[in-house]
Amino acid sequence: MTIEQVFQDKTIKAKGKVSTIGEWLIKKELPVEELLAYAEQQKATDKATCIEAIEYATNKDPAIADESVLEYVTGTLKDEEPRVKWESAKVIGNVAKLFPTQLDKAIENLLNNADNKGTVVRWATAYALAEILKLKTGNNEKLLPEIEILCEKEEDNGVKKKYLDALKKVKK
Repeated sequence: MTIEQVFQDKTIKAKGKVSTIGEWLIKKELPVEELLAYAEQQKATDKATCIEAIEYATNKDPAIADESVLEYVTGTLKDEEPRVKWESAKVIGNVAKLFPTQLDKAIENLLNNADNKGTVVRWATAYALAEILKLKTGNNEKLLPEIEILCEKEEDNGVKKKYLDALKKVKK
C-alpha cells in the first residue's frame, strides 16, 4: 500500500491513517523525506495528517527525524491551517533534544504562535517551547523571560501548566 492509497481509502479513518503512516516511518518502511514531499503537494487537512504521522512516529522514536524534518516543521508553523501549526509544534517538542543548537528559527516561529486564538495551537506551542526551555541551552536567555510573560497572560490552565512545569524544572 502507498501513501496515496492510504489517503484515498475511505474505510481508513484519520487516526488510522496517522498510525499506519507513523508505523511505516518507525519501521523504516517509508523514508520521512518521501512523506514530506507528499505532504507538500496536499491540501491542508491531508498535509496536517502527514505531519501528525510524523508526530506519532517521533513521539515513539525521535531519532527518525533528521534536520530536514526540523526544517520542514519549523516552516509549517507559519501555515494558515491551525492543525498544521499544532502538529508541527508537537513534532518540534518531540525532537528538540536532537537539535539543541538549531532551534533559533523554530523558537521564533513558535513565539509567533504563542498568542494564537486557538487553544490547541497555544497548547502545542507551549509544549514545544517548554521542551526547548528544559534543554537549558543558550536559547534560555531570551526564552525564559518570554515564557514567563506568556505564562502570566495565558488564560487556559492546560496551556499555562505546560509553561509552569517547564519553568519549575529550569529554575531548580
